[in-house]
Amino acid sequence: MLYGGAEQVHFSAPAILFRDLVYSPEVYQVDLNIEGTHYKAIMQDLQFHPVNEQLLHVDFLLLQDEKEVKIDVPVRFVGTSPGVMAGGKLVTKLRKLRVKALPANLPDSIAVDISDLELGKSIKVNKITPGDYTILTNPLSPVATVTIPRALKSAQTEEKKGKK
Repeated sequence: MLYGGAEQVHFSAPAILFRDLVYSPEVYQVDLNIEGTHYKAIMQDLQFHPVNEQLLHVDFLLLQDEKEVKIDVPVRFVGTSPGVMAGGKLVTKLRKLRVKALPANLPDSIAVDISDLELGKSIKVNKITPGDYTILTNPLSPVATVTIPRALKSAQTEEKKGKK
């Protein structure tokens, strides 16, 4: 189904045609050709069969150049974390961020720089500089954390005990 225009457009197509679109973390603008009429849209919602997980239904949102849309955009980490280099583990807390933008400004992904992320520290949404879009996700939500492994924690504890 296509919605967001003057009226909803119902159509059917083989599920195999949607495979590359459905099983990708990226956000893609698609050109739907429904009985000769072309629509620029984005996939908004999916429904799968509860038992065999076969794709049952896909909703598309019609994109209009002058109307902002809200969508979840995947996060992509860039840079090398000093905390990871010191033996920590990068733990992803948010895989996608909710954004609002005009269709022309919708990012394919949001780059999150982890170059300053030390052991035991987190990077929050409010540290991300948006482009021509607005991030709607809670600004205080952590996007990623560098956890301290048990081996490092016990070594630090032993070090502190030795200094006493």
